[in-house]
Amino acid sequence: MRRSLLLDQRWRSKRQNSVQLIGAQVLLAMLSTFLFLAWPRLTVADIYRYVDKDGVAHFTNRPTSVRFRLYMRETRLDIKSYFQKYDPLIRNISSQLGVDFSLIKAVIKAESDFDQTAVSSAGAQGLMQLMPETAAIMQVKDPFDPKENIQAGVRYLKYLLDGFNNDVPMALAAYNAGETAVRNYGRIPPFAETRDFVDRVLRYWDDFKLHHQKNP
Repeated sequence: MRRSLLLDQRWRSKRQNSVQLIGAQVLLAMLSTFLFLAWPRLTVADIYRYVDKDGVAHFTNRPTSVRFRLYMRETRLDIKSYFQKYDPLIRNISSQLGVDFSLIKAVIKAESDFDQTAVSSAGAQGLMQLMPETAAIMQVKDPFDPKENIQAGVRYLKYLLDGFNNDVPMALAAYNAGETAVRNYGRIPPFAETRDFVDRVLRYWDDFKLHHQKNP
């Protein structure tokens, strides 16, 4: 019980202190999803960006305004490798812990966009964005090690899925806002960040399931 409460406290604290990566990284993740769906093979393009008055970053490979500035020089981006780099590891952990492969991949996509070195403004680290306190509780020695990070993140996700009778949206909400908040509301809490997180993971989950059905 103490372990569960500590996990909830740490993860809830992380979410309430803005677990999401900065806006530019989130939008870049959306861009990478577009590239994944549109160009399954090697893609060559310059990427341009501008930040609007609200601090939101916009990306394109075809700038239509002088406001856009070069963000990434023309490069060969192996989209297939980018999205499948951790597949063998994820499949193994999925099999060990009994959590859907595509769901794990969707959470990683939403949390870090497959960047094992990602660090949020709140200090969350690695592929599944573990807080240092949570990593310590789960005996993670290196939160930037893909295997350790994914194992710890999936163990926590499995705990939430079991606790919410495999109700995936509720478990995802708890992953973001904390188990206590979700139980107190009895539904997905009315937090914009949490609802956005759940929506994005479910969307990615559908995309990955469809992709892996077509490309087993």
